[in-house]
Amino acid sequence: MTITRRHLLGTAAAAASPLALPAAFAQGRTLNFGVGMFQPDREKNDATYRPLAEHLAQRLGRPVALRTVDSWEGLAKSLASGETDIALMGPWGYVLAHHHADAQVVSTILYQGKPEYFALIVTHPDSGITSIRDLLGAKGRGRSFAFGDKGSTSGYLIPLHYFMQQGVDPEKHFGRVLHTRHQAIQTQVAAGQLDAGADYNRNRSAMIEQGLIQAERSVVIWQSAPLPNDAVAVSAALYRDRAFVQRLQAALAEVGPLLPQRPNLLPAHYTGFVDADNAFYKPIRDAGLATGKLAPK
Repeated sequence: MTITRRHLLGTAAAAASPLALPAAFAQGRTLNFGVGMFQPDREKNDATYRPLAEHLAQRLGRPVALRTVDSWEGLAKSLASGETDIALMGPWGYVLAHHHADAQVVSTILYQGKPEYFALIVTHPDSGITSIRDLLGAKGRGRSFAFGDKGSTSGYLIPLHYFMQQGVDPEKHFGRVLHTRHQAIQTQVAAGQLDAGADYNRNRSAMIEQGLIQAERSVVIWQSAPLPNDAVAVSAALYRDRAFVQRLQAALAEVGPLLPQRPNLLPAHYTGFVDADNAFYKPIRDAGLATGKLAPK
């Protein structure tokens, strides 16, 4: 299904005019900071990103309310509709929000010093699948496969794009296809409840480090080319306040140098932020167009 403007925004939000900068921004109202579900549950996710929200509030001189949003597609919708002002979101979610509601990236998060990460496809050691050729060939036919939600870059868009490039329709090739959270994919694959699934390197590494899965039970059989990392994006209305955007970018740029004294500002292995613009996310936009999940303008 192509994700349309109406699907993303909803009828009411689509009818709202994005042209005028709301007076509430100038008056210093609370900013809603939306964060995707990077951690296994909402409580842990909120606790993980609350220090970053507090840092932004201090540096921006504005109250910042943290909101964990369950799905990547849901976060894109909330940014597009104006429910969220600032979002830390996956690349595909950002591209959707930009395409349909002109949301704008201001920074990219760094992981181990780099603004990139990788999509993965994993299986378990008892599956009999030892390569991506096995999965896409006769050995994989009729198996179970899990994608992330349809707003996920590494969990949906990029592996789907790869399957299509190989001439494989997952709905026809696999016996069961489901969509669930990244953490659930790893847990169920490692337990042998699923034959294979899509994930990303940061999540797999974190789950191994936290003892949530055993490394030997999560066998990587495919890795994508480097992908642009998660985006910090703002709504179209807020982006027009250029002085605010510059303050936000400066506040985010301070995070990396502060980490030695305040390591709780970001999860383990995340090392700061770097300024970014929409062009950096072109590979994701191209994949969306190639799969037909993004309609050309």
